[in-house]
Amino acid sequence: MADLRTSIGKLELANPVMTASGTFGYGTEFADFVDLDKLGGVIVKGTTLHHREGNPYPRMAETPSGMLNAVGLQNKGVDYFCEHIYPTIKDYKTRMIVNVSGSAVEDYVATAERINVLENIPAIELNISCPNVKQGGMAFGVTAKGAAEVVGAVRKAYDKTLIVKLSPNVTDITEIARAAEGAGADSVSLINTLLGMAIDAERRRPVLSTVTGGMSGPAVKPIALRMVWQVAKAVSIPVVGLGGITNATDAIEFLLAGASAIEVGTANFMDPAVTGKIVDGINDYLDRHGFASVRDIIGALEI
Repeated sequence: MADLRTSIGKLELANPVMTASGTFGYGTEFADFVDLDKLGGVIVKGTTLHHREGNPYPRMAETPSGMLNAVGLQNKGVDYFCEHIYPTIKDYKTRMIVNVSGSAVEDYVATAERINVLENIPAIELNISCPNVKQGGMAFGVTAKGAAEVVGAVRKAYDKTLIVKLSPNVTDITEIARAAEGAGADSVSLINTLLGMAIDAERRRPVLSTVTGGMSGPAVKPIALRMVWQVAKAVSIPVVGLGGITNATDAIEFLLAGASAIEVGTANFMDPAVTGKIVDGINDYLDRHGFASVRDIIGALEI
């Protein structure tokens, strides 16, 4: 058995396999399919300051080798999470991480402050792909200035591990990553979904109620892998890789590209036990290739 331990800044993980926000609920929904304590971490669904109903239906659509979603961060708000969800997940051994979203800097800060006091939540993942309502709807994460503004504000209010989730819908993702690092991020995770759309030709109408939505799944993996590789070379903080990971080989490719940990997203819908299989697969790879630790393959791509 190889040593699967890895770390994201000061946050130690039993292994590099985590679940992506929005694809694994609060973790408990998958407890019948996978041993949650076997995973390195569970990133729970996006949490906002106030209750959100999400977008109108239809808000999901299948695409070749992937899917589109426009759920719209449906959740009952951070206070509900603290009072009702946290007590049900706080005693798992795996790292429980909360994905934080918002439409204004003040929302992000207030949400992070409430989560900061929860003893068994050691980290948050900041979703900066949300539209900044004060800047005409442009996402925080599409400019270095916007990213730095929200990350810097949250950093002042939050004293645990701060992971910043980056949007791929930018011209130069390394610039955004460096801005997040400069503003105090302990790590960056990438990629969030790519902007896409689907059309019902017979009805001559968009499939999604919002017209466009976020594309994820195996089809995005080559783009995600390229961006992780670029960002890992551009920053000195740990990188978490995600985007189209469906098996252990995919996960290992992201580790070789420079990711210290990975997240599994859309694949959870296809196989709710896939994360546990990926943990086993990484261990098997390390044993077969004679590596004593998963850290030995992080960034080990030979070019």
